[in-house]
Amino acid sequence: MLLVLAGSLLTFAMVQEATEVEPFEPGTIVLEHKVDASPVEQRSDVRVEPLVEQKFRNIVRQAYDYSCGSAALTTVLNFYLGRTLSERQVMEGLLHYGESDRIVQRRAFSMLDMKRLVTALGYPSGGFKAEIDDLMELDHPAIVPIDHAGFKHFVVLRTIRDDRVYLADPAVGNISFTVAQFQEKWDDNVLFIVFPGSDKPLDNLELKEEDLRFVDDQSMTLLAIQQMPAFAESTERRVQNLLERQKNNPDGSVENTRKQLYYRRN
Repeated sequence: MLLVLAGSLLTFAMVQEATEVEPFEPGTIVLEHKVDASPVEQRSDVRVEPLVEQKFRNIVRQAYDYSCGSAALTTVLNFYLGRTLSERQVMEGLLHYGESDRIVQRRAFSMLDMKRLVTALGYPSGGFKAEIDDLMELDHPAIVPIDHAGFKHFVVLRTIRDDRVYLADPAVGNISFTVAQFQEKWDDNVLFIVFPGSDKPLDNLELKEEDLRFVDDQSMTLLAIQQMPAFAESTERRVQNLLERQKNNPDGSVENTRKQLYYRRN
């Protein structure tokens, strides 16, 4: 009798251990499906990664419209140099070591502000003037300014491969352009590089198989409108002005293209 009872308890413990499921992290989406047609059901859980996590993998997402510079720098510091800094900490460092009065005035950070901060952190760095061929030979990620539809913005250049420029954008995530598209957007052909010094850098910003997807100009515009109110407002003004010009030029002439009836008041 005792042997039967002991066997039953052992069987119950084994079944309980086999069926226990560890709790999932908050926000995790789980798909369940049967893997066996037998009366005893077995379950296989597959974790589905949200699209936003895929888009912003290894990117520090900017918290404010004007903080693309601090988010881009935090992305490089964390995912290339192995730091564990928040964007807020980097913003405070940029304000402390940078030109704080000018930062407040222009509501943006400059490459000089970045250089002063990373120098204080002990990293060599530099701002450079370059051509697209120089970018193709880079073996470091670089922070570059782009001008998209009149909106100036900092992004991280990851690499160039097969006539595509792959960027880590703190506003819209991992994106890519053709080389020709990027050349049109690249502002003043400048870039900023933070060098790892004697430490071995991480490979988080290197191109991986899952990154080989294309995001065109139209998609970036849509994402920027959704993520950045200032960009949306600027785009709305441009569209309104275009519509007003079309009203004044029913024959398609362009003599009134300088006329703007909708503008922003300071």
